[in-house]
Amino acid sequence: MIRTIKNTLIKPLCFAAPLCLALSASVQAVEVGDSAPDFTLKSLTGDNLNLTEQRGEIIVLNFWASWCGPCRKEMPILQKLQDKYQDLGVQVWGVNVEQDNEAGRNFLKGLDLSFPILFDQTNTLSEDYDVKAMPTTVIIDRSGSVRNVYYGYQDGYEKKYAKAIKTLIRE
Repeated sequence: MIRTIKNTLIKPLCFAAPLCLALSASVQAVEVGDSAPDFTLKSLTGDNLNLTEQRGEIIVLNFWASWCGPCRKEMPILQKLQDKYQDLGVQVWGVNVEQDNEAGRNFLKGLDLSFPILFDQTNTLSEDYDVKAMPTTVIIDRSGSVRNVYYGYQDGYEKKYAKAIKTLIRE
C-alpha cells in the first residue's frame, strides 16, 4: 500500500515540482523598475513600431479591447495627454489585444485619435507585460525602464498619468 502511494503520488510530484518551478520562472510579471520588454508591432497605418527605437522618449503604453467600457472612456483622455505632452518627448501608443483586429478598428471609428494604434493579435506582448485587466497602462521612461503600471481605469487616473509624465519630463 505504501509502495503504491509512493509510486503513484510522490514520484510524479518529485518530477513535476521542479518542472513547474522552471516554467513559472520563465513567465515573470513586468514590475516597476524592470527594463520594458522590447517589441515590434504593426500599427493601424501599416507601420512597424519598435520600442527600442524610441529610447529617449517617454512611452505611455495602453492595452485595450473593443469590449472594454473603461477603455472607450479612457481613449479621449489619452489623446489629451498626447496633445499636451508630445512636444516634450511623450508618445502614447494604444495596443489592441484582440485576435480579431476588425473589432478594434470598429471601436476606433469616431474617436479621432492621432496616436499610434498597434495590434497584439497573438497576445505575446500582453503576456510579456503581464496585462491583468483592461485597460492596462504602462509608462516607460526615456531609458526604457517601466516606471508606472496602472490596471483598469477610474475617473481621476488622468491626474496620476499626468503627474507620472511630468516627473519623467523633469528627469
